Amino acid sequence: MKLLIVESPSKAKTIGKYLGKEYKVVASVGHVRDLPKSNKNAIDIEGGFVPKYQTIPGKEKIISDIRSLAKKSDEILLATDPDREGEAIAWHLVEAGALKNPKRVLFHEITEGGIREALKMPRQIDENLRRAQEARRVLDRLVGYDLSGLIWKKVRYGLSAGRVQSPALHIIAEREREINAFVPETFWRISGTFLTGKKDSIDLLCSEEPRDRTRTDEILSVARSGNWEIVEVKETEVIRNPLPPFTTSTLQQTASSRLGFSPSRTMRVAQKLYEAGFITYMRTDSVALSEEALGHIATAVKSAFGDGAVQIRHFKTKSKNAQEAHEAIRPTSFGKLPHLTGDALHLYRLIRTRTIASQMKSAELLRTKVSANTTDRALPDFSVTGSHLVSAGWLAADPDARQGDIDLPKLHAGEPIGLGEIRDEEKATEPPKRYSEAGLVKELEKRGLGRPSTYASIIKTLLDRQYVEKEGRSLKATETGDVVDGFLSEHFPNVVSDSLTAEMENELDEIADGKREYTKTLADFYGPFSKEVKAKDKSAAKATHLGEADEAFKCPRCGAGMVIKLGRSGKFLSCSKYPECDGALTMEGKEIEGPKPTGEKCPDCGGDLVEREGRYGKFVSCSAYPKCKYIKKDESNQNGTGVKCPKCGKGEMVEKRGRFGFFYSCSNYPDCKNAIKAKPTGALCPTCGALMMEGTKTIPVRCSDKTCPNHNPHKSDEWKAKYAKRK
Repeated sequence: MKLLIVESPSKAKTIGKYLGKEYKVVASVGHVRDLPKSNKNAIDIEGGFVPKYQTIPGKEKIISDIRSLAKKSDEILLATDPDREGEAIAWHLVEAGALKNPKRVLFHEITEGGIREALKMPRQIDENLRRAQEARRVLDRLVGYDLSGLIWKKVRYGLSAGRVQSPALHIIAEREREINAFVPETFWRISGTFLTGKKDSIDLLCSEEPRDRTRTDEILSVARSGNWEIVEVKETEVIRNPLPPFTTSTLQQTASSRLGFSPSRTMRVAQKLYEAGFITYMRTDSVALSEEALGHIATAVKSAFGDGAVQIRHFKTKSKNAQEAHEAIRPTSFGKLPHLTGDALHLYRLIRTRTIASQMKSAELLRTKVSANTTDRALPDFSVTGSHLVSAGWLAADPDARQGDIDLPKLHAGEPIGLGEIRDEEKATEPPKRYSEAGLVKELEKRGLGRPSTYASIIKTLLDRQYVEKEGRSLKATETGDVVDGFLSEHFPNVVSDSLTAEMENELDEIADGKREYTKTLADFYGPFSKEVKAKDKSAAKATHLGEADEAFKCPRCGAGMVIKLGRSGKFLSCSKYPECDGALTMEGKEIEGPKPTGEKCPDCGGDLVEREGRYGKFVSCSAYPKCKYIKKDESNQNGTGVKCPKCGKGEMVEKRGRFGFFYSCSNYPDCKNAIKAKPTGALCPTCGALMMEGTKTIPVRCSDKTCPNHNPHKSDEWKAKYAKRK
């Protein structure tokens, strides 16, 4: 028997169908080892930045099963994803499972042909790729730990910062400051509807946008009294070449603009398409296509659009740091559309369309600019630009790419036209637009910050930390995000700068290429950085005072002036005499009641217990927070389930309300942090031992552990067969 290990259970299932009984295909369900959470000592800095990995809780059984299967196997193949992260996972599997003489294989597409071909080319684990991933992980932990600790002291407890997260926040916060500083200027936009001799209607826009009402009225008056004619018709032949097939970054951007998908949603759907064998690997910087793929695409183009529509193109990757995956994202087959629904169908069609269009002839358009004026040329020109499609080319496959084109009637210079209606519209200059998720992805790539495979997680982190919020499809820095960025920009300008972060990405790439040494790279960066953090710990003032409040606001307790401060829920107004007076107001001027003593003592530290007002109502906690995190359980408020917590064996699973709605967690919190998203049934999962929880009408129960196959039982063959019988 040959043992083949992949990351995903769904990928294991697909590959197992192709390889048959000769192979035992199992899944690691992602990483099996990682650095301990929130622990700087997880890295031996003096010993050469050696990470001290530990098994991820819940992965013990997976490792044990893999170790047992490995002992019975004639050959062990590691087929985790074909990138640095996959290389690292493969290495961790070898270390954790004590695997002997394993071979590494790369599946760039989950098709029978692709898998069989990859199995012919096994290799050893690439230590350079693995070390590059380790360097990134260690670097992010050290930078994040040191910066976060300093921000806890200087800004507010519980905040965080990161090596790539902070420059991304800076981009959004800087744009918000530009918007706030922008002073709008009024102008008038003048347009008219004209009729040609053939009674065709054409709308023209005045080339001047007056800044005052007097000039606007002057243009309107002359326009209404004058005789109009076409001044110039300028025609230009334009060739529009197709865009290259998708990379990770361009897929995220286009899926956002065309489909409204967030980067994280795009990557989730693309991952499923890859694992099911419908597309090639979706984390890539390359725009290249294999010769075999080019042949299949050409056949598809001929079949749909005729022999003359094909033009084979070889795109070159512009990124100097293109990653390991050697092809662009493309379908694995160009026959009939597979049976897909919902997001999967929409994203697959987008990928297929882009790939096919990339190998078609250029589109030819005739761009026409029509300018008109009064016969005495008393006004600035009125004009419009439109285009006429001469040859569709690749636009026949992707008509949605032709946006904003205006079809114009046939006109010639000197032709008289009549004014039907003239109108003006008062406008104001607009500030720079906020970044959308797609816009931020494009900006991060342009500046060389992070890598395409990390963009979705960077944006998710900023949203989860509440440094950024979404307004429609735009990203806006919150008050907390603005204060954190302001502190980092003042004291660590190099951390939020593009140059240092992009330079570090280049150095990580050089480690992957074997051109740079791991320990020296980390030491060269971390030595000066840690000294700077220690210096700022002593010299930097606390960033709690954000300026004086409006004089109209007075302390509700002593009548003194107010200052602006940052709290857990954003900015608020605090008495300028604090801590002598603890009067506080919201930014709107409503009084904020402070903690009220309850007369009880904290059982953990002996301090006083106080009643506080939180985001989800009143609660009782220790007055010594954050040094003491005791929270009194409100038995009258807890909605018990009668289900004992299997993790600590002491508490009961109770209903609670959080930022994302109701959930169920152990009543023994914070000593036990076991939590699940739906009501527990009381039963334990027969596969992993986690709590079973209520599901839906079609899926009555499911495992609470996301890594367990029973978390999504509807995807198993057994469930489908069982459900088919019910129907």
